[in-house]
Amino acid sequence: MLGRHEIREAAFKALFALNANPEADREAVYADALPQDIETPAYMIELVDGVLAHQAELDAAISGKLKAGWRLERLTKPDLIMLRLGLYEIQYEALPDKVAINEAIELAKKYSDEQAAKFINGILAHFVKPDQN
Repeated sequence: MLGRHEIREAAFKALFALNANPEADREAVYADALPQDIETPAYMIELVDGVLAHQAELDAAISGKLKAGWRLERLTKPDLIMLRLGLYEIQYEALPDKVAINEAIELAKKYSDEQAAKFINGILAHFVKPDQN
């Protein structure tokens, strides 16, 4: 059984693969993102489906927090996908905002670099609800 961190990481991998090939078979993408012989967790499907269903509004919200002159197209695909995933969890999942941000930062440290982790932290911090400071 996978923990929530591993499920988020698998969701990130699946979203990255689907970003590259939106027509890919979801079951095959999920299987590739998970360790061998692990059944696709419901939370992973919820994250992937949720990010994809709300992608336009997530992108609009992220765009609104970028510095002047920056556009989503300038972001690396992994960083954009981590931002979408983190923001989706902040806005739609029942977990503390700080947990969602920390998880996105940990993904950035693993799949990008320290600068990306700081950038992702800075963007997602704009979305922390006042009661969760």
